[in-house]
Amino acid sequence: MAIPGSYNVLNRLAIFLVFTALIVPVSVYGAGERSKSAADWLEQLGPALNMTSYRGVFVYARGDSVHSMRIAHRYRDDKVQERLVIQDGGSGEIVRKGTDVVCVLPRQGKVRLNQVIPSGPFAKAFSNQSVPLSQWYNVELVGEDRVAGYSAVIVALNAKDAFRYNHRLWLEKSTGLLVKSNVGGAGKVLEHFQFTSLEITDDIPDSEFEIQTQGRAIARSVSPKDEVAAPVNLDLDGWRPGWLPEGFLPAAAPRSGSGHAVAFSDGVAAFSIFVEPEGTVKMPSGVSRIGATTVYMRELGSGDSRYLITVVGEVPPKTAKQVAESVQVDSALALNVGRP
Repeated sequence: MAIPGSYNVLNRLAIFLVFTALIVPVSVYGAGERSKSAADWLEQLGPALNMTSYRGVFVYARGDSVHSMRIAHRYRDDKVQERLVIQDGGSGEIVRKGTDVVCVLPRQGKVRLNQVIPSGPFAKAFSNQSVPLSQWYNVELVGEDRVAGYSAVIVALNAKDAFRYNHRLWLEKSTGLLVKSNVGGAGKVLEHFQFTSLEITDDIPDSEFEIQTQGRAIARSVSPKDEVAAPVNLDLDGWRPGWLPEGFLPAAAPRSGSGHAVAFSDGVAAFSIFVEPEGTVKMPSGVSRIGATTVYMRELGSGDSRYLITVVGEVPPKTAKQVAESVQVDSALALNVGRP
């Protein structure tokens, strides 16, 4: 089944893809000069994505779709600035200055995201370094390589259950910067990211972080969760998932038009749940997948109201389906949907 070609589905997918790239912590790595373990390298990854300044071009392959983006990323005076520009297909760019993010996407105008968690551009989740990854993944160093002219170590994260994918990360040896990654399952690579050119440098002028694409401004916000509730007892203003894979905790709550949305992460993978009133256009139910990104949609009735439940994320189809089918909605949501 192909991804439905509606604006709403593409908008949810765009929000998820941008949002999951925005949930990375800033902390200081302190492993010292001792030999680093796989866990040490993962601890360094989050800070490296923010605190390393660089520019370059990377390719991102998802299924049969391959795209390239140019990026400039600078960390100066405890503030992150970055700009990503689509290099093929439709035009578009993402510019971030501190906690202010503006996305200029084809046919969608500008999307402004305020009060986001500081992040790197293609970090997937890596949202909580306190998450005990070893409970959900076998983590190990598996070798060394060279990527875009830089030496890198390779860290493998192999899932311990069928509810998440395997990940392989290439981290630049002097900084810990992510320079290549694969997401896969059942022996297949489903998504692939890799720098094709890279310069790690602090010498990046302000002009490289200015928006150059014009578009209609649309205000949106993404707020971090100050306190993480237990998933089973999660109360989300009239709806909640009845089941989540072990280890997935609420990460943040992006705005989703007239509906509700919450993202969940296990520290490596992430998915978002969207709950929206059913529109006038009939949306197909079922599962779709682009690379490792799954979209599962279902309709749900509650009293006199009907809702569209969508799960989008880098999880296997069976996981997205089980999460979506477990979502429960009560009458309180009907009173709150559409309110700011």
